[in-house]
Amino acid sequence: MLKTYQYPKYPFVRPAELDHPEQTRHVPVVVVGAGPVGMCAALDLAQKGKPVLLLDDDDTVSIGSRGVCYAKRALEILDRLGVGERVVQKGVSWNVGRTFYRNDEVFSFNLVPEPDHHRPGMVNLQQYYLEEYLVDACRATPGLEMRWKNKVIAVTPSETVVALRVETPEGAYSLTCDWLIVADGARSPIRHMLGLDIEGKIFMDRFLIADVVMKADFPAERWFWFDPPFHPGQSVLLHKQADNVWRIDFQLGWDADPELEKRPERVIPRIQAMLGDDREFELEWVSVYTFQCRRMNRFNHGRVLFVGDAAHQVSPFGARGANSGIQDTDNLIWKLNLVLEGKAPATLLDTYSEERCYAADENIMNSTRSTDFITPKGNASKTLRKAVLTLARHHPFARKLVNSGRLSVPSFYVDSSLNTPDCDAFNGRMVPGAPMDDAPVTTPAGTPGWLLNHMGNRFQLLYYTEDASTIDPATAATLTRWAIAPVPIEPLVIATQGTAPDNIATLHDGNGRVRERYDLTPGSVYLLRPDQHVAARWRTLDPDAIDAALARATYRDRWAD
Repeated sequence: MLKTYQYPKYPFVRPAELDHPEQTRHVPVVVVGAGPVGMCAALDLAQKGKPVLLLDDDDTVSIGSRGVCYAKRALEILDRLGVGERVVQKGVSWNVGRTFYRNDEVFSFNLVPEPDHHRPGMVNLQQYYLEEYLVDACRATPGLEMRWKNKVIAVTPSETVVALRVETPEGAYSLTCDWLIVADGARSPIRHMLGLDIEGKIFMDRFLIADVVMKADFPAERWFWFDPPFHPGQSVLLHKQADNVWRIDFQLGWDADPELEKRPERVIPRIQAMLGDDREFELEWVSVYTFQCRRMNRFNHGRVLFVGDAAHQVSPFGARGANSGIQDTDNLIWKLNLVLEGKAPATLLDTYSEERCYAADENIMNSTRSTDFITPKGNASKTLRKAVLTLARHHPFARKLVNSGRLSVPSFYVDSSLNTPDCDAFNGRMVPGAPMDDAPVTTPAGTPGWLLNHMGNRFQLLYYTEDASTIDPATAATLTRWAIAPVPIEPLVIATQGTAPDNIATLHDGNGRVRERYDLTPGSVYLLRPDQHVAARWRTLDPDAIDAALARATYRDRWAD
């Protein structure tokens, strides 16, 4: 048990299927795995009004703090799901990371160097808190049924359904579903049941995680040491979490004995060497881990859809695990929702694999580069790292080569088949495929807020004009023409002043950040996806171009295929 957290125990409820074994219940979607990724998937779909059954073989949240860092993009997704504010309020927000070589700082970074963003670059929070908040949200959402101590023991896919066999403390039962979302972790029993490959690289090193409870006035920053005096020849990472819990990662080397290194008599001297004998602390949680960088060849296999660690794994340096998994669900669920509603072909789900395999490859590349720098294996790579760290003390050019973990950032799906390429000139980074930048806005009544809080969950058309009250009837009619389309598009006017006619939602860009970040001029239009990524953009409002872009972004133009 932890000193700072009491684990909830969620009750096992006898499934009705056990009393009617002659019947096989059918549900539209089953999600397996009630970790952060599985719960985000189930919650997102249920909030869209779709029935979801969520199965987990445990009856509590994750043991130990495990995942720690939640990046700005993941926080924006959690905002949309209704739990982001709880995470930020409980967690430790930070933007600055510092890297040291022995006693000297050689590199620093700021994850959000520009002003006027709602969320910080990172929030540190023990994974069990995030899971607890997500459980609360799931239990409060109509149409989402959670079943604890329900273990999937067999999966049989077909062209029309997926058949499941589920084991419980009181017996086994059968289910079928239209779609199965697999979020059962890095070892993924379901992936093994289906005989699906996952390929990549295992890194020959071991790291000790020590979560300690202590009061310290260190700033809320990420600190990383190469070859520090208190742990010579290795690396160390320090993070602050909630409840005065500090995460310390000690590099041990591949030859370390994992069971021996977890013993308090081995852990405590390492921490004392780092913090000093006078610093009081208590051990909260200790673990030794190795890691891999690998992914499945594709993430959708017929009616079985893999997300999170079940689909891909990276090293912990860069906080790319849970953050990437949450972005998987953000990408998948709006597409699956359209398919469930009969508004898009099932082939749209191929683009989930297309876009998120691209993201996984980015994460694996950055994670591998970080790990190769942190744990060099050959004499040449060790010599190169030492030279880089030595030069970085005094020479700015070398600081760019220091790699203690490139932190998680969202992927820009620049080559996605869903994008409509630009036909007009724009500056800035809000290209088709880009995740939207946030910015402060106000309502016409003067209520302050943030752009992304008004975006997502549906296709939207962002239209810019300086004075919203001057929008003519023809333009207003064009902006609202998709309100009752098979796939609706909701208009949103960005203006400096005024209110748009015909009850078109209007936001004021008081300090010009929206105009700046989206390079808006009067008449500019953006088509935005339900996951807050850019689908297309133009300098003028062209209904035919918008129709074509929407068809492309939903694969409705490929329905015959």
